[in-house]
Amino acid sequence: MKKLLFALLFPALIFAQKMSTVKGKITNKFKDPIEGVAISYLGQGTTTDKNGFFEFKIPVRKTVAVTFSHVSYKTFTKKFTTRGVRTINFSPTLEIKNQDLEEIIIKNRKKEVQGITDINIKTVETSVGANSGIENVLMTLPGVNNNNELSTQYNVRGGNFDENLVYVNGIEIYRPFLIRSGQQEGLSFINTHLVQNINFSAGGFQAKYGDKLSSVLDITYRKPKEFQTQVDLSLLGGSITVEDVFLDKKLSAVVSARYRDNSLLVNSKQIEADFNPNFTDIQTLVTYTLNDKIDINFLGNFSLNNYDYKPLRRSTRFGTVADPIELTVFYQGQEEDTFQTLFGALSLDYKVSEDFNLTGTLSSFNTQEEEHFDIAAAYRLGEVNTNIGDENFGEADFTQGIGSQINHARNDLDALITSAQVRAVLKDGDNEWRAGVKYQTENIKDRIREWEVIDSVGFSVRPPATNFINEQPYVPFTGPITPFQSVRADNEVDTHRFSGFVQFSRKTSWNDHDIWFNVGVRAQHWSVNPVGLNSKSQIIVSPRAQFAIKPDWESDMLFRLSGGLYAQPPFYRELRGFDGQVNPNTKAQKAIHMVLGNDYSFKLWDRPFKLTTELYYKDLSDVNAYSIDNVRIRYRADNVTDAYAYGLDMRLNGEFIPGSDSWVSFGFLKTEENINNRGYIARPTDQRIKLGVLFQDYVPNLPDLKAYLNLVYNTGVPGGAPAYADPYDFQNRLRDYRRADLGVSYIFVDANKKATNGFLTNFKELTAGIELFNMFDIQNSITNTWVRDVFSKRQFGIPNFMTGRVLNVKLKMKF
Repeated sequence: MKKLLFALLFPALIFAQKMSTVKGKITNKFKDPIEGVAISYLGQGTTTDKNGFFEFKIPVRKTVAVTFSHVSYKTFTKKFTTRGVRTINFSPTLEIKNQDLEEIIIKNRKKEVQGITDINIKTVETSVGANSGIENVLMTLPGVNNNNELSTQYNVRGGNFDENLVYVNGIEIYRPFLIRSGQQEGLSFINTHLVQNINFSAGGFQAKYGDKLSSVLDITYRKPKEFQTQVDLSLLGGSITVEDVFLDKKLSAVVSARYRDNSLLVNSKQIEADFNPNFTDIQTLVTYTLNDKIDINFLGNFSLNNYDYKPLRRSTRFGTVADPIELTVFYQGQEEDTFQTLFGALSLDYKVSEDFNLTGTLSSFNTQEEEHFDIAAAYRLGEVNTNIGDENFGEADFTQGIGSQINHARNDLDALITSAQVRAVLKDGDNEWRAGVKYQTENIKDRIREWEVIDSVGFSVRPPATNFINEQPYVPFTGPITPFQSVRADNEVDTHRFSGFVQFSRKTSWNDHDIWFNVGVRAQHWSVNPVGLNSKSQIIVSPRAQFAIKPDWESDMLFRLSGGLYAQPPFYRELRGFDGQVNPNTKAQKAIHMVLGNDYSFKLWDRPFKLTTELYYKDLSDVNAYSIDNVRIRYRADNVTDAYAYGLDMRLNGEFIPGSDSWVSFGFLKTEENINNRGYIARPTDQRIKLGVLFQDYVPNLPDLKAYLNLVYNTGVPGGAPAYADPYDFQNRLRDYRRADLGVSYIFVDANKKATNGFLTNFKELTAGIELFNMFDIQNSITNTWVRDVFSKRQFGIPNFMTGRVLNVKLKMKF
């Protein structure tokens, strides 16, 4: 009888064990996660965690009504039915119960009314790119451009790399001075494993941010709450991050060490070379809570970049299909560069009262840089045989030009930047006051020894001069050999800066419309004291304002207007002209900014989306014109240029795939400059059209298998000009920049997928994946190499191509 009863019940027992999983994230209409949502079903229940995530199981082949409820939001019920075991991804958006609660949520939209883009750290951690990290995600935003995947630098709305502010925990971050190519940059200062919040503004930012012309990247590092170790490994390097709390959680510390080797990327380029580029970085953040009012923080960083480069051979074809030309170059010599930086900052946060906070910071940055190279190159410029029936088809069989050049440098730089600042925040209901003062000193010691000798068919080519006509090689010159380019200088510069700001913000209403505004002003006095030259002092004042209104409309719309007079006092690199000499009379570049923006939040496919649109205009004066070679910027240091920039930025972001945030961005830009009243020409950063896509997806029946795609399309920028050439005569553009990076990963363990047995129980998180960089193997160019044709005396701009298709494997572990 027992056997018969078991036989009858066994199928039912097996069926009862079959369960499907429902998981997702609950947010409000502003995409903020909602913690503590009660989820009830079949007499059971669960709640969402602090990030809004939930997970529960339901039986298959049964309709289950699930109720979602929260004290501040409207309750709703959803029915689920599954025919087999599967995972259902469901990420609902809860509606606010009443207008009063909506007012509370509006206060959390402070970043939106300020025109600040808030980037989710999870999006950064899963991004795919040769330089994965925060800057890699920025490249997909409208108005942010760079056609160099080996560099973490970026241009914003027509500005250059030196016009972007970067803060970590309120402290300004600097980069090395002598780096001239993305291959030498190594690691970004920002360590993704330490980041908590990422805020980015592409223009029209507040007075509390410093004196730069283009953008602000404001990073906040997190404070550890428990012991945790994270290890990341890939074919490009690895990192280890350890964090813990001590002394009854009064002391917290996190240390992260990173190592990167770019050999995998640089060996995919067109130049055959013996590369050894390796970069090491150690960062730490220590916080001690003295009492409930005072926190003491220390942020430290050590970075060492070693770049050893021995080029061997290069072969590049260019021109048209009917008239192809091949450049072949043979190299001798090597380049050895070292960039060592030290950074330390000590800060004290004093919470005087609930509404009044003070922060004091002392920081110091030191960089010691060596750039030493001796490279000889012999080149041949030849016509390619296009006769299909010829046995030499495809080979360069007629030489148009033969020449050589020798490049030499012994450049050394030592910079020490020290600052002290105090900032205050006072809140009074809907009013907020912010103020701050800062003192900064900069000591720069720079020794420049750099020259280039060019030889064409046996004759040394002299640099062009007003009293010399170069007729070589037809008429030989019998005088001494003169370098075609030569920079020789010894500079020591001390700069002292006093700066301060004050700003006022208020949230109010007009009828039923919500209004927010901010007004503020910055000022800076600086003095430049070069050894052997007269010192120079100058003052700038920078008023700024922002206004935002959220109309009481049925549609969720927000309008913004911001602008002001922005100024950028010269840093050392801007003081140094093409000849290497310092001009202490160089003035601050100035720009009038106007930005008009709109945010439209709506639902599509029952999921939240937002369309952000911004129109902007910049009128620039006292501009310090420059040239760009890869990431090296050289200034004229004369302030004789006027310029302008205007454009349109648009971004649509939302859950194109349920539970995954993705976006599509579009940008149009036009920027031109007028050098010494000669007429307007395109600036080196005139990147007209930008299209970026960041897309995340997963397999419906296997949601732990995820895919990430980064697409970037930029129209070409001006390709630069040969040395001593007039930029007005060289306005040809580089080819368009097109790149697609694809990543696929599988989550073995994470916060929503716990292991119950086996070795996986040792991990808090375990993810493995592969990445395919430049998946279509498109040849993108970053600069031109200029080569002479001795017959026609023409200068050929030969594109320097970036990295090809590269496969990377990575592993992420948390313990």
